[in-house]
Amino acid sequence: MKRILLIIGVVTLLVGIGWAVQSINTIRVNARTSQFNEDVDNLFIALQQYKERVGSYPVGSNMDVAKALQGNNSKNLIILVGRKKDLNSKGEFVDPWGTALRIYFAGEGVMVRSAGPNKRFDDSTAQNQDDYYRSN
Repeated sequence: MKRILLIIGVVTLLVGIGWAVQSINTIRVNARTSQFNEDVDNLFIALQQYKERVGSYPVGSNMDVAKALQGNNSKNLIILVGRKKDLNSKGEFVDPWGTALRIYFAGEGVMVRSAGPNKRFDDSTAQNQDDYYRSN
Protein backbone atom coordinates (compact mmCIF):
# COMPACT_ATOMS: atom_id res chain seq x y z
CA MET A 1 0.00 0.00 0.00
CA LYS A 2 2.87 2.37 0.85
CA ARG A 3 4.48 1.58 -2.47
CA ILE A 4 1.30 2.50 -4.37
CA LEU A 5 0.99 5.78 -2.44
CA LEU A 6 4.64 6.54 -3.15
CA ILE A 7 4.16 5.88 -6.88
CA ILE A 8 1.02 8.06 -6.92
CA GLY A 9 2.91 10.80 -5.09
CA VAL A 10 5.85 10.69 -7.53
CA VAL A 11 3.51 10.72 -10.57
CA THR A 12 1.55 13.63 -9.08
CA LEU A 13 4.79 15.52 -8.44
CA LEU A 14 6.03 14.94 -12.00
CA VAL A 15 2.70 16.02 -13.49
CA GLY A 16 2.79 19.14 -11.31
CA ILE A 17 6.32 19.99 -12.42
CA GLY A 18 5.36 19.46 -16.07
CA TRP A 19 2.34 21.74 -15.67
CA ALA A 20 4.45 24.42 -13.96
CA VAL A 21 7.10 24.36 -16.71
CA GLN A 22 4.40 24.59 -19.40
CA SER A 23 2.75 27.50 -17.57
CA ILE A 24 6.04 29.38 -17.22
CA ASN A 25 6.80 28.90 -20.93
CA THR A 26 3.33 30.17 -21.86
CA ILE A 27 3.78 33.23 -19.66
CA ARG A 28 7.17 33.97 -21.25
CA VAL A 29 5.81 33.63 -24.80
CA ASN A 30 2.82 35.83 -23.96
CA ALA A 31 5.08 38.48 -22.43
CA ARG A 32 7.35 38.49 -25.47
CA THR A 33 4.35 38.59 -27.81
CA SER A 34 3.02 41.61 -25.92
CA GLN A 35 6.47 43.21 -26.14
CA PHE A 36 6.57 42.55 -29.91
CA ASN A 37 3.16 44.19 -30.36
CA GLU A 38 4.20 47.23 -28.31
CA ASP A 39 7.51 47.55 -30.18
CA VAL A 40 5.80 47.32 -33.57
CA ASP A 41 3.17 49.88 -32.53
CA ASN A 42 6.02 52.26 -31.62
CA LEU A 43 7.74 51.54 -34.93
CA PHE A 44 4.52 52.22 -36.88
CA ILE A 45 4.11 55.55 -35.06
CA ALA A 46 7.72 56.49 -35.83
CA LEU A 47 7.40 55.51 -39.49
CA GLN A 48 4.20 57.52 -39.84
CA GLN A 49 5.89 60.56 -38.23
CA TYR A 50 8.83 60.11 -40.58
CA LYS A 51 6.54 59.94 -43.60
CA GLU A 52 4.62 63.06 -42.52
CA ARG A 53 7.80 65.09 -42.01
CA VAL A 54 10.07 63.76 -44.79
CA GLY A 55 7.38 63.01 -47.37
CA SER A 56 7.74 59.26 -47.80
CA TYR A 57 8.64 56.15 -45.87
CA PRO A 58 12.34 55.34 -45.60
CA VAL A 59 13.65 52.85 -48.13
CA GLY A 60 16.00 49.92 -47.92
CA SER A 61 16.79 47.23 -45.43
CA ASN A 62 15.99 47.09 -41.73
CA MET A 63 19.35 48.75 -41.03
CA ASP A 64 18.63 51.49 -43.59
CA VAL A 65 15.24 52.17 -41.99
CA ALA A 66 16.82 52.36 -38.52
CA LYS A 67 19.50 54.77 -39.79
CA ALA A 68 16.87 56.94 -41.49
CA LEU A 69 14.90 57.18 -38.25
CA GLN A 70 18.14 58.06 -36.42
CA GLY A 71 18.68 61.10 -38.63
CA ASN A 72 20.40 59.74 -41.72
CA ASN A 73 17.80 61.25 -44.07
CA SER A 74 17.40 64.28 -46.34
CA LYS A 75 16.16 66.48 -43.47
CA ASN A 76 18.51 65.14 -40.76
CA LEU A 77 15.35 64.46 -38.77
CA ILE A 78 15.60 62.11 -35.78
CA ILE A 79 12.54 60.07 -34.84
CA LEU A 80 12.86 58.24 -31.53
CA VAL A 81 11.71 54.62 -31.51
CA GLY A 82 11.62 52.26 -28.53
CA ARG A 83 14.70 51.41 -26.51
CA LYS A 84 18.37 51.13 -27.49
CA LYS A 85 18.33 47.40 -26.72
CA ASP A 86 15.85 46.92 -29.59
CA LEU A 87 18.77 47.24 -32.02
CA ASN A 88 21.33 44.51 -32.67
CA SER A 89 25.05 45.10 -33.24
CA LYS A 90 24.37 45.82 -36.93
CA GLY A 91 21.91 48.57 -36.00
CA GLU A 92 18.81 46.59 -37.03
CA PHE A 93 15.51 46.53 -35.18
CA VAL A 94 15.09 43.17 -33.45
CA ASP A 95 12.16 41.26 -32.02
CA PRO A 96 11.97 40.20 -28.34
CA TRP A 97 13.75 36.96 -29.28
CA GLY A 98 16.75 38.86 -30.73
CA THR A 99 16.12 38.24 -34.44
CA ALA A 100 16.24 41.15 -36.90
CA LEU A 101 12.77 42.19 -38.05
CA ARG A 102 11.81 42.21 -41.70
CA ILE A 103 10.15 45.45 -42.73
CA TYR A 104 8.16 45.69 -45.96
CA PHE A 105 6.68 48.82 -47.54
CA ALA A 106 3.88 48.70 -50.11
CA GLY A 107 2.15 51.87 -51.20
CA GLU A 108 0.65 53.40 -48.08
CA GLY A 109 1.20 50.38 -45.85
CA VAL A 110 3.93 48.82 -43.77
CA MET A 111 4.25 45.19 -42.72
CA VAL A 112 6.64 44.00 -40.02
CA ARG A 113 7.55 40.35 -39.68
CA SER A 114 9.18 38.60 -36.73
CA ALA A 115 10.73 35.13 -36.85
CA GLY A 116 9.10 34.38 -33.50
CA PRO A 117 10.38 32.15 -30.71
CA ASN A 118 12.14 29.66 -33.01
CA LYS A 119 14.25 32.55 -34.42
CA ARG A 120 13.86 31.46 -38.05
CA PHE A 121 11.59 32.76 -40.76
CA ASP A 122 9.27 29.93 -41.75
CA ASP A 123 7.40 29.64 -45.02
CA SER A 124 3.62 29.41 -44.94
CA THR A 125 3.70 25.63 -45.44
CA ALA A 126 5.74 24.96 -42.30
CA GLN A 127 3.80 22.82 -39.86
CA ASN A 128 4.94 24.57 -36.68
CA GLN A 129 5.22 28.10 -38.05
CA ASP A 130 5.53 30.68 -35.26
CA ASP A 131 6.28 33.87 -37.20
CA TYR A 132 4.45 37.06 -36.23
CA TYR A 133 3.09 39.55 -38.78
CA ARG A 134 1.77 43.04 -38.18
CA SER A 135 0.69 45.69 -40.65
CA ASN A 136 -0.64 49.17 -40.24
